[in-house]
Amino acid sequence: MRFRTFILAALIVAAFAYFTSKPDSFIRRSFSNPTAPWSGPDVAHSAGLSTEEQNNIDIYKECSGSVAYITSTVYQRNLFFGVQQMRALGSGFLINSDGEILTNNHVISGSSRVEVRLPDHTEYTDARILVKDPVDDLALIKIEPKKKLPHLNLGDSDHLQVGQKVLAIGNPFGFDGTLTVGVVSTLGRDIEAENNRRMEGMIQTDAAINEGNSGGPLLDSQGNVIGINTAIYGPGGGNVGIGFALPINRAKGMLADYSAGRKFGRPHLGISTVYLVGDIADALHLPSKGGMLIQTVDSGSSAAQAGLKGGNDEIIVGNQRLYVGGDFITEINGKAPEGPESLLRALSPKRPGDTITLTIVRNGHTMDVKVTLGAAPE
Repeated sequence: MRFRTFILAALIVAAFAYFTSKPDSFIRRSFSNPTAPWSGPDVAHSAGLSTEEQNNIDIYKECSGSVAYITSTVYQRNLFFGVQQMRALGSGFLINSDGEILTNNHVISGSSRVEVRLPDHTEYTDARILVKDPVDDLALIKIEPKKKLPHLNLGDSDHLQVGQKVLAIGNPFGFDGTLTVGVVSTLGRDIEAENNRRMEGMIQTDAAINEGNSGGPLLDSQGNVIGINTAIYGPGGGNVGIGFALPINRAKGMLADYSAGRKFGRPHLGISTVYLVGDIADALHLPSKGGMLIQTVDSGSSAAQAGLKGGNDEIIVGNQRLYVGGDFITEINGKAPEGPESLLRALSPKRPGDTITLTIVRNGHTMDVKVTLGAAPE
């Protein structure tokens, strides 16, 4: 009996010595609230910010100060022949410290006055329109700041990948300084824009874009501008997770020409194409390594003058409706196409009057066709 008592007492003393030797924080977690579950370091750490969240916060802090809130005023005649003032809202972003702002052409088109408000609440009521590119829905405007302004860096949109993170900052429905986050959903998307204008090679994203986001920046995870938010798809103009941004590299030609004092003009080839590779190309007896099958050639265009031919028979291949029988482009200036946006990339640095060389397959024969580019219609 005495032995058992001795053993029990020894165990109690050992247990007391063990627990009292632990740090105070352990004792408090274990005993200050006996009914609460024990909380270890991992659980406590989870209350902090993830790497992804911190990146979003850093990008917003770094870039939001360069995003402008744009209001344009248009005067229109109403049904009773009176003059009615219309105000359109949009976004833009500073591209240098001197007050030059890149935005969409449709944000300022037809306006008699363009007003800009910056995130520091500074307002400018008389922004000047420097240059416009209606084909790509681009405009460059300028304010006259009294100090150097923060601005965004232009990235490279030619090497984007589906799935990479993007961030949009803008003024949807007038809620200025709004951040939304998503991914690149697909590349090289063609859409119908205003006035039945076709816009090619757009970036599709699921980052929420709404009315008022137009002209704002689409950023990568480094804070570089890789696109200009331009259009949305959805009933009533609401966001359904399908938005479109113009690749930023398409704006660089306009900016370079303006900076150099040259008159800007967008080159025009005058064809529509579809990119084919692998089994589909092989089934049509075309080179399986890939290329661009010409669908239509615009009458009077530079492509028509060079003798390029579009398809003449309509067929269904899988879920694609194609015109076949036209020229198949296998090289553009000696480089094989790598996707549907390859032709747009080749044309982007060009100007009206420049030439490109297309290597085509026609009726089983390969030939080079040199095309002098015309000017895109406004």
